[in-house]
Formats: sequence, structure tokens, C-alpha cells
Amino acid sequence: MTETGLPTPRLTFADGHSIPQLGLGVWQVPAEDTAAVVETALNAGYRHIDTARGYDNEAGVGEGLRRAEVPREEVFVTSKCPNQDQGYEAAIASFDASMADLGLDYLDLYLIHWPCPEKGLTVETWRALVELQRQGRVRSIGVSNFRDVDIEAVFEATGVVPALNQIELHPYFAQAAAREDHARRGILTESWSPLGQGGGELEDPVVAEIARAHEASPAQVVLAWNLALGNVVIPKSVTPSRIAQNLAALALPLTADEVARISGLDRGEDGRRGKRPDAFEGHQGS
Repeated sequence: MTETGLPTPRLTFADGHSIPQLGLGVWQVPAEDTAAVVETALNAGYRHIDTARGYDNEAGVGEGLRRAEVPREEVFVTSKCPNQDQGYEAAIASFDASMADLGLDYLDLYLIHWPCPEKGLTVETWRALVELQRQGRVRSIGVSNFRDVDIEAVFEATGVVPALNQIELHPYFAQAAAREDHARRGILTESWSPLGQGGGELEDPVVAEIARAHEASPAQVVLAWNLALGNVVIPKSVTPSRIAQNLAALALPLTADEVARISGLDRGEDGRRGKRPDAFEGHQGS
């Protein structure tokens, strides 16, 4: 149970496993702070932690898991294969390194972090994830920042559809078309940077008005909007009060009209804050 007294809802993957709908993201959390942040979140009631090899803080996540002493089977942990480790053998080795840093025997979800189409290694990397799942070392496999064409490529090559696609998604970049594509394929949508990246989403008059009506924070309203859309959402915070506040969004019901008004803030590509999936080949990213 969370501090709100409510259990975190779980959404079911096409492979039969399930994921807590709200979790803690640790992108840009300094390595030296990560253990304390994860411990705080787990003690507040979070049961879903999202990290990545490229965040350089997997060891801190593992330490936080141990400090909190929450049974392993109660915590859903995600990590990601970084761009520089794409390719079959490289992806397997990268997974091994992640598991060593996390100190875990298995992972709940492993993602390809970016498609990197210019590398031409997406399908080979996906085959590695399929093999890791076959071995039972990871329960579910998915992707991050993939376009529909990228998803189609890995599915056609292996017959295995990703369980989830983690993409940039917030009120100014609502990704309706991608969410429709995912739903058509039986893929869950997960939002990274769900509160935006300082682009004014939390100060938007529509969000502010709805927040006042519910006596809630703008961040809680945006998270509740994500939850209402059926997205998995992983807000980041290092502040204990905000970590708890974000979790309390589970208890904030929005009306259909409020959800529609926030969705209407979408600016399409003009609202994108992060890198474009068809152009990013670097070592880092959400």
C-alpha cells in the first residue's frame, strides 16, 4: 500500500506479466544520491523503479533496494540497453553488467533505449533481449523511443512484440498517434518526462485551473492525466515531499472533460523536448 492508502494499479502486458502504473524514474539523479532516493520512494510505497545503463546510477538503485528491505518480488525494476551496446553479444554483455551493478538475479523489464536506425543493429539487439527472456533472466522485454516502423522491424524479424514502449509524453507532446499504434499492437505506453522539461507545462493556465479545482498540485494533475489515459508513468524527483506528492496523484480522479482539456494542449512536434528517435545516436538520453 502507498502512503495514500491506495494500492498502485497494475497494467498487464501482452506476455501476461504486469507493471505498477506509477513508478519512480531516476534519469539525471546523481549516482551518489540514487540509493537514498530509491530507499525514500520504496518506503513511501513505490513498487516500480526505472533506471538505465546510460544513467550511470544502477549501482545506487541496487543499494536503495537493499536498504529499503522490501521483498524483491514486490518491486518492479526496469533497465535499458544503451546505444553504444547495441548488437547481440554487446547487448548480452551490457545486460550482465547492469545485473552486476543492480545486484539482482532477474530483471522485470529490459528495454532497448533508442532505435539508432543508422547503426542497423536494432533487430540484432532485439534478438538478444528475446534470448534473455527465454532464459528467464528478464521477465518482460520492450523498447524505448521507438517509432512504429522500428517496432514493425523487430516484430517481423522475431514474431515477438515489445511489451511496452517508453516515449516522451506530456501535455504539450501527447503522442496520440503513437498511443493508438501501441494499442493496436497490444503494447503498453510509458511516459518519460511526464511533467515536461521546463517547457511551461506545469504553469499552463488549463493545468493550473484544474489543479485549483482539485486543491492539488499541477504535477499531480499532469500525472493523473497520464494515468487516466492508461499510460505507465515514471516521474523523477529527489525531494522526499515531492516523491510522496507524486504518488498521491493515484488518488486524484479527473473528469473526462478535464482529461480532454489537458489533451487539447498538445502541440505535436513543436512540443517535443527531447531528441528525435530517427536522429539520436549518442550515448545518453531518457
